[in-house]
Amino acid sequence: MNLRDLVYGLYARRVEGRLDHAQVPKHIGVILDGNRRWAKASGGTPEQGHKAGADKIQELLGWCAETDVEVVTLWMLSTDNLNRPEEQLVPLLGIIENAVRALAADGRWRVHHVGTMDLLPARTQSVLKEAEEATRGNTGILVNVAVGYGGRQEIADAVRSLLLEHAERGTSFEELAEIVDVEHISEHLYTRGQPDPDLVIRTSGEQRLSGFMLWQSAHSEYYFCEVHWPAFRKVDFLRALRDYAARHRRYGT
Repeated sequence: MNLRDLVYGLYARRVEGRLDHAQVPKHIGVILDGNRRWAKASGGTPEQGHKAGADKIQELLGWCAETDVEVVTLWMLSTDNLNRPEEQLVPLLGIIENAVRALAADGRWRVHHVGTMDLLPARTQSVLKEAEEATRGNTGILVNVAVGYGGRQEIADAVRSLLLEHAERGTSFEELAEIVDVEHISEHLYTRGQPDPDLVIRTSGEQRLSGFMLWQSAHSEYYFCEVHWPAFRKVDFLRALRDYAARHRRYGT
């Protein structure tokens, strides 16, 4: 361990020691951004960057478990990413599949897919379904893996599901228009039954949501971190929690 690592370790313990666990967010959404830029800066390939980013996930979940976080949503692949050239997309999907398998094999987490399954290759669909089934009985952190996810697509899918449900019941459009409200749509989101994210973290310095959990993040706090995702450290995570705890959430009141 070099001097820099020692200093960061001491600082992380200091921040953690002052953290009020009563003020820790219960649901954290993370936009895992900057894998390719990290690889470029390190002289590596994009594939190496994505692999390093996938390896960082288990570290993050360990930190979340230590601080009593209950739900973590990881944006691993957007619907826009599906438009990448095949020579880029195929290796990326393979890395994501291995990461999901590792989450399931860990034995602590409950894995849940959020996204449009039909947009994904059959092999990726199988991995996601198997991981969810294998971890259904686990009692640890609920880990939403957002693969093939887009916020606008989620809302469109929720509305479509709502319409189909009421069509089966024989509800007319006029009747549905009279009764539909925010809760009706929420019940058809990919994250139905879960609390909305209290905190959304985005790495790599970009300060936008890019469509991440558009519906659920209406009252979320945002934390934008300069470091690229593979270089994200425990001290960066603790700083995000400290920053969140210092804010006063009024929900419009």
